[in-house]
Formats: sequence, structure tokens, C-alpha cells
Amino acid sequence: MKFIEEELDWLAKILVARINDYFRQEKSEQQENGILPPSVGTEDGAYARFIQSNNLGFEDRVFLILSFVPLLRPQMMDCFNVKNSDTGLRFVEFGCEENGASGLIPTLETVLFILTGGNVNERIKLMNYFLQHPVFSNPSYFKMDGESKLVTMKIEPSEELVDLLILEKPFIPHFSSTFPARKVETNRDWSELVLDDNTMKLVNEIKLWVKYGDRIRKEWGLGNKVKPGFRALFHGPSGSGKTFTATLLGKETGRDVYCVDLSMVISKYIGETEKNLSKVFEMAEGRDWILFFDEADALFGKRTGMKDAHDRYANQEVAYLLQRVEGFQGLVVLSTNLKSNMDDAFARRFQSVIRFPMPDAEQRERLWRGTFSKETEFEPAVDLKTISSKYELAGGSILNVVQYCSIMAMSRGEKIIRNEDILEGIRRELLKEGKMMG
Repeated sequence: MKFIEEELDWLAKILVARINDYFRQEKSEQQENGILPPSVGTEDGAYARFIQSNNLGFEDRVFLILSFVPLLRPQMMDCFNVKNSDTGLRFVEFGCEENGASGLIPTLETVLFILTGGNVNERIKLMNYFLQHPVFSNPSYFKMDGESKLVTMKIEPSEELVDLLILEKPFIPHFSSTFPARKVETNRDWSELVLDDNTMKLVNEIKLWVKYGDRIRKEWGLGNKVKPGFRALFHGPSGSGKTFTATLLGKETGRDVYCVDLSMVISKYIGETEKNLSKVFEMAEGRDWILFFDEADALFGKRTGMKDAHDRYANQEVAYLLQRVEGFQGLVVLSTNLKSNMDDAFARRFQSVIRFPMPDAEQRERLWRGTFSKETEFEPAVDLKTISSKYELAGGSILNVVQYCSIMAMSRGEKIIRNEDILEGIRRELLKEGKMMG
């Protein structure tokens, strides 16, 4: 944090020089652009490294540190709270917007005033420079208040930039109406995923795309033929490993997996679903995220006929969403229990369609044995081979049974898994599907 303190002190000197010059007070020893910024070293933390990696110069550093002033040293903004004696209002040329009890928020006008004073030519040049700057025009780094980029726009760092540079921690967006997706992860590994050989082969092909996709586009000149993104459709019964596979793909490839909450995306109001989903894609753009849509047929299912105006808008909306999925440069995984529910035209746009079948008896036995804790033991009456053969359950259901049995055993103060608990757990799972035990 020492470097950030030095950067704030440096900006304070620049502000004093500019304000003194503006009011024609005694000149500072140096002009604003002659006040040298602190030297940058990689050992000075994330803030200094960000300056180096983005090759930020004098003007850039003024913009960047000014954006953090309301958060780190809000009293520095008091110099812009001076009122014009003629109008009784703050000086327009200082920019800034009032933020209630929190004081003032700098605007682009504020940055231009600090760096150029009343020099119109310099002002125009810097205005164009900042509005096109790859860092300062990046919505991932700075909040954009409105669609038009004017000098009156507030200079506010995003939550991501605060996490990255000030708190020095990984950015994880909060689940909300503006970002209806949750990060999902696992501490389990591939050995716990039980799939048939063909399904596993197709899953491995996705891993290969993550590893070599960019290279074949760049090194082999396929960039104008092969799109950068990858779309996969997982289909199969609930609990067959679709979500688990997506989280394992994220874990192995070092990519965050975000599961989109369709209940917050889908809206009965025309255009709202499109708007809600756009927020997810805009946040994910440029990041190595995996977007996972569970029960995706609710959103990307078969399109309706043209019975009325609402149907027409719904179909236009789906068409737009298909374009966003196709245009996403990362990995998108859609999951559905029934492939037949998906729109055929949409399904053809996937590079990979993977069926997750119900595990067979041998696979179910592996799931049973691999899911129970090694801290427990079975009573002699337990025959997992017979149970696996007799009861057709997916991995998710088996996990629920194991959880039930483990809780029952612990409640008795023992580590013995009883056969009667396993059967009761199976009965409960079958009832969820409207089935009775044979």
C-alpha cells in the first residue's frame, strides 16, 4: 500500500499546483506536468504492476489515481467544492458530481481540468485520448454511466478494478439481478466422475479445444475460418454428471465456471430476457470463463409458431440469444434433461453434443463405493452389487442416499452404514420420480 500512498501524495501536489495556477495565486515551484510521479517497481504491488503492464504514462496515472480518491482519500476532493462568488455554485470547469454525504465524484471534466487547465487544444486532444483508451474505456474497469461518453461522465473504478488493484484479491462478481450467475466449483477430481468411454472421449475433446483452440487459429492461420468460441450441449437424466463435468472442466483448465440462473433471466416482458442475458455475456466477455446454462431448454427450447405478436417477439429474442452464444469467445455449456426439447436449428450450432446416459449396474456400483466415506464401514447385510443391479439411480441420487445414510449413522454415534438406511434412502429417491420400490 506504500506505493498507492505515494501516488496519492503525488496527485495532491498536482492538485495544489493546478488550483494555485487557476486562481492566479503564487506559483508552485513546478508546473503540474513537471511534478514527477513515483518510480514504479514490480515489487510495489498490484497497482504498480498494473501501471507497468498497461504502459501507463503521466496523464494515465493522474486519471487512474484520481478515480480512487473518493474511496481512499475523499478529503482531497474538497478543493473542487469551492463556490463561485458570482453564481453561488461550484465552478463548472472543475467537473465533479455530488455523491450525497460521500462528497464529490470526479468526472472526465475534472481530469481534463487538472491536466490542461484552460488549454483548449490540449483539452480536445486528451478528451479523444481518454475516450478511446483501452483501459479507461473498458467497462470491466470503469463504470459507464449512460450510453454516451461525455466529459460529464463520472470516473468510478469498477468493483473488479478495486478488487484487483486495491484489495489485491481475485474478482468474483456478486450474484444479483444485474449479474444473474453464480460461480460454481468443486474440490473433487476426475476419478470421481463415472462415465462410459464414449462420453468421456467427447468430454476430453473439449479439454483439447481449450488447450489448442487458440493455437490452431493463430499458428495455423485458421482464425478467419474457425470461430474462437466453443459450444457444447450436455443432455441426459438429472444427476448423470453434467454439472459435475462442467465444474471439472473449469478446475482442470483454470477457468471460472459461472452457472446462469435462468429463473432470473427469463421474463414475461418483451425484450427483458434478452436484456438480462446480455448482462451476463457483457460481464463474461474477454474473460476466460465457462458459462453453464442448466436446464437450458427453458430458454433455448423449441421456438413457437407465429400465432400472435408476442410469439414473433419471442422468436426474435431467441434468435438474438443464439447470436450471442455463437459470438461468445469462450466455452459455453448448455445442459438439458431431454435433447428433444431443444430447438433443432440451435442444436446444429454446437461443436459438441454429448449424451450423459444413466449409469449401468457396474458404473452404479463404482459410484456407490466411491461416494461413501472411507471413515465408515458397511454392516454385513449390505450388498452393493445387488443394490446396484436392482435399483437404477443416477450419480446425483446415489449421492443423496449416501448423505442420508451418513447422517443416520452419525446420529446413532457410530460409523456403520446399515442396509435398512440405504434402502430407505433409495425409496425416498424413487418417490421423487413417482416410482415405487420393487
